[in-house]
Amino acid sequence: MPLFVLPFPALDPVIVSFGPFAIRWYALAYIAGLLLGWFYARALVRRPALWGGRPIPTETDLDDMLVYCAFGVILGGRLFYVLFYNLDFFLANPAEIPAIWRGGMSFHGGLVGCATALIVLAKKKNLPVLSFADIASAVVPLGLLFGRVANFINGELWGRVTDVPWAMVFPYAGPLPRHPSQLYEAVLEGLVVLIVLYAVIQRGGLQRSGYVSGLFGVLYALGRIASEFFREPDPQLGFLFGGATMGMLLSLPLLAAGLWLMQRSRKA
Repeated sequence: MPLFVLPFPALDPVIVSFGPFAIRWYALAYIAGLLLGWFYARALVRRPALWGGRPIPTETDLDDMLVYCAFGVILGGRLFYVLFYNLDFFLANPAEIPAIWRGGMSFHGGLVGCATALIVLAKKKNLPVLSFADIASAVVPLGLLFGRVANFINGELWGRVTDVPWAMVFPYAGPLPRHPSQLYEAVLEGLVVLIVLYAVIQRGGLQRSGYVSGLFGVLYALGRIASEFFREPDPQLGFLFGGATMGMLLSLPLLAAGLWLMQRSRKA
């Protein structure tokens, strides 16, 4: 036990309520991520010089992309959570599968769902799928940043027990101090990836088809794997073989796909 433990900030997950209607930090975080990502994406397509002659989606195409990706994230995120994180429960309770308002989403599944939606949209618009994918990859870290901060405010997805000076006792995690791993993820998966991709884009990254998408996959996978060393595994799964977690294992294919896309972009 550390001599000092940082107090968990007493932030109400509900910002304001009007009778049965409540505005929560979690919902506000995702709305902020979507809106800022949408504005950032529009700024990218308004600068043809960044693309080096590549086909660029229009601002109207981006509106469609937002809708397609939203559905893809919800469907893919829920499907992966059911299959990889809590299959036994959902086999016993199939009526709970569509109850996403009770929680239970996988980022890796959401990414696969979003990628599938982008393929469908690209065929409909007769545009290269990687033009959409590179834009989406540039803006996704904004959502990750805000989403992980919201996880912290909600006091969920906490870290492992530790004695570091900045350990916190989370309200629903028992009396022991833990890593604020949500903030680690906000930095590694959100802020760092956002800054690196922005710098790469300013230096011509969008001129190489798929490079930004591949770099996002590599950076996110490495950040997620690093964060998993501090994050408490899902209770229904625990640790897998060799101390690995499901988050680590699902990040490995993403890492491989990212490296492949980066290598492919060099040959294009």
